[in-house]
Amino acid sequence: MEELQATLQRIDGRGYKAYKDIQGRHAFPGLTLIVDKVQADPFAAPSRLRAVVPWERAALLEAALASAARRQAARDYIARVFRRAARDSQAVQIDAGAQTVLDRSAVLFTDAGVELRFTVALPAKGRTILGRQAAEILCRQLPEIVADAAQASRLDTDALLRHCAVVEDQQALRAQLADRGLVAFVADGAILPRRSGVDDRPLADAIPFEAPASLRVTLEAPNAGAVTGMGVPQGITLIVGGGFHGKSTLLNALELGVYDHVPGDGRDAVVTVEDAAKIRAEDGRAVHEVDLSPYIAELPFGKSTRAFTTELASGSTSQAASLQEALEAGARTLVVDEDTSATNFMIRDRRMQALVAREAEPITPLVDRIAELRDRHGVATVLVMGGSGDYLDCADTVIQMHEYSPVDVTDRAREVAAAYATGRRAEARDALALPPVRRLDRGSVRTEVKPGKRKVQARGRDALVVGKETVDLRAVEQVADAAQVRAIGVLLERLAGGGALDDPPAWVRAELERAWEALLARPDGDAARPRTLEVMAALNRLRGARFSGGEG
Repeated sequence: MEELQATLQRIDGRGYKAYKDIQGRHAFPGLTLIVDKVQADPFAAPSRLRAVVPWERAALLEAALASAARRQAARDYIARVFRRAARDSQAVQIDAGAQTVLDRSAVLFTDAGVELRFTVALPAKGRTILGRQAAEILCRQLPEIVADAAQASRLDTDALLRHCAVVEDQQALRAQLADRGLVAFVADGAILPRRSGVDDRPLADAIPFEAPASLRVTLEAPNAGAVTGMGVPQGITLIVGGGFHGKSTLLNALELGVYDHVPGDGRDAVVTVEDAAKIRAEDGRAVHEVDLSPYIAELPFGKSTRAFTTELASGSTSQAASLQEALEAGARTLVVDEDTSATNFMIRDRRMQALVAREAEPITPLVDRIAELRDRHGVATVLVMGGSGDYLDCADTVIQMHEYSPVDVTDRAREVAAAYATGRRAEARDALALPPVRRLDRGSVRTEVKPGKRKVQARGRDALVVGKETVDLRAVEQVADAAQVRAIGVLLERLAGGGALDDPPAWVRAELERAWEALLARPDGDAARPRTLEVMAALNRLRGARFSGGEG
C-alpha cells in the first residue's frame, strides 16, 4: 500500500497515461488490490480493479455459504453493501443491480477468498493526474469500503442471513412448481405494483395480494416453512377484468418471477417456471428463416412462410416469429398480454370471418392454436385478455382482477361461454408441430467495425452493439438488467466466426453451464447470467445473422 501511495505521489501532476504505472497487484493489510486495466484518459470508461479478501479475514458465516442459492445471495448482498459503503465516493462504482438477484460477476467466492470487482474513475484536472486525490481514494477510502462489504465483523449478519434465506426460499418454491402442476405461484401478502415506470421498487400503500380460496395452494420453503398463495395451473390461464384493475401488473410480476428478488421487494415470493417466455408483437424487427406456417399460411402471390425471412416484420408476423423462436429455444410456458399483441394474430371474430373469406386470410389466430399447443405439446399459456371473450372456450382457469384483487371466475366463464356462443369457426388447417431448430452460419455474426477492430457493447438494458449493428432489445421484456446484456454480448462474441452451428440453443445452454465460469474468470465485474431464451432473442434480432433449415 505504501508503494502504491508513493507511486501516486510521484506521478502527481504528470500526463494521464502515467497512471499505467499503478497497474498490477498491491498488498494491503487484509486484502490484495489488483489494478487490471487503467483507463486511457479521464473521459474513457473507468479503470477496472479487484480486491481479494482472504477467507480467514472475511470470516463469513457458514450459514451464508451452506448452499448454492445462499452463496449466490451472499455474493449479491456483499455487492450491495459495497455500493452503499461507496455512496460518498462517486469515483468508486460496483455493478450491484436493482430489485433482482442475479448470478453476477461483481463478487466471486474463489479459493483465494472473497473477490470484489469494481471500477474507479481515476481523478484528473483536464488530462493532468491528481495523484494525491487518487491516493486518498485507493489507499484510504477503498480499504474501508472493502472491509465494510467483505468482513463479517462489519456486516449486518442478520440482514445477510435474511437475504440468503429469502433467495434460497424463492429457488425452492420455483423448483416445486412443475411437480405441483403449476407454472407460477404468487404468495399471499405479495406487493405487485411498482412505484413508476422508472422505479421498480414496490408501491407504497399497495393492496397486498390474497389468493382466491379455490386457487390457494401451500408450498414448502426451507426457511419460511409453509407458504400459502395462488397457484397458476398448467394449461391455459386467462387473466381478465376491467381496465386499470391490475391485470397487466399481475402478468408483469409473473414474467419476472423467473428471477429471484431482494427481500422487501414485494415479489420475493412470486415465482414462475424457468422456461416461461413473454411473447409480443414487435413491428419492424428482422425475422430469419422461421417457419410461420402454423399461424401465417401462404402469402399473396404464392410467397411461402415455411422459412419466412424479412427485414421489416409486421405486428402479426413478428409475434408469430417470437412465439416460434421461443419454442425453438426451449420455452414451454408462454406469457402474453393483449395490450402488446397484434389483434389479428390473437383473434378473428365471426363477423370478420363472414366478411373476409378464409381463403383470403392467411393468418390462423392464436385462439385456434392455443389448445393444440397445450394438448399436443404441453405448452402452457398465461394470457391477459380484456377485449375478446373467444378465449373462454379453451381456458382451463380464468382469474378476474377486480380492484387489484384476484377472483377465480372459471365456473362463471364457462357458463358465459355456453350461454353466448361466438359462432366463429376454428381456422386451423393442419396439425400443429413444434418449430424445427434452425442452423446458424456463425460467420454471419460479425463483430468487426473495421479490420482488426471489434466492438461488442451493451447500451443499457435495451440495446446491444455487435460490430456495425445495434440490436434492439426493447421488446425482449424479460431482460432484467443491463449486466445481462453485457453477458449476452460476450456470448455472441464467442459465437462469432467459424462454420455452421446445427443447434444454436443447445450451444447457448452448454456455454451458460460450461463457459459461464470462464466468462466470470475475466476480470470484468459487470456481467450477469442471462437465460438461453434472452440470448437467442438477441441473436434472432441480429439483422446480419444467417439461419437456414427453418422449414418444418
